[in-house]
Amino acid sequence: MFDRRGPTFFELARQALSSTEKGYDLLAPKFEYTPFRTPDDLLVQVAPHIGPVDDALDVACGTGAGVRMLKPLAKRITGVDMSAGMLEEAERLCAEAPGVAELRFVQGDARDMPFEDAFDVAVTFGANGHILPADEPAFFGSIYKALKPGGRFLLLTHANPGPLHPFWWAARGFNAAMHVRNAVIDPPFVMFYLTMTWPMVREPLEAAGFEVEARHGLFTFPYTGGILVVATKPA
Repeated sequence: MFDRRGPTFFELARQALSSTEKGYDLLAPKFEYTPFRTPDDLLVQVAPHIGPVDDALDVACGTGAGVRMLKPLAKRITGVDMSAGMLEEAERLCAEAPGVAELRFVQGDARDMPFEDAFDVAVTFGANGHILPADEPAFFGSIYKALKPGGRFLLLTHANPGPLHPFWWAARGFNAAMHVRNAVIDPPFVMFYLTMTWPMVREPLEAAGFEVEARHGLFTFPYTGGILVVATKPA
């Protein structure tokens, strides 16, 4: 599951006992070697649905896997993340990646980004589990504001597997543990599974003003359950 160059159990425990921002600062140097990083063989299957475009935004960009996928497709790319450590790694790794796009990295809260009518496309490959349901209106509203009229927001998700699936129980158990951790330790660490699943994510996206389409059957094994949600800001 973890590359030998990835974090140890104790490093992961230290991360989990920190705040979300500090935890990812700690994890940043080894994040590329964890299963939390979106795989390249999934990202390349998303790429044909994106560009070419002039201006692209990667929300919760982490160490820049999405930015590196976007680099040959866009003229200018902005990556936003709350963790300075993750952005430092992203800047280093993306500078070496193929493509000639102009890159900019901004530390900030994805729920309140300082952009308006600025991007042709926005993507996120790392935000799902870090946005609480109560914060989804602010999150999707911030992305909607950042997009140009006619701009698109691409979100990777899947259907909720339901209580007959083993992953449903594993995810619920993990989420319960995180709720307990956050009830007794401050500041909280926000990381939950089974968030922004389809079709539940449609409602908050439409409430933000998006026209929403779900594209099924795009991905090869082992990602065949993946759903690409394309949310368009009306022109």
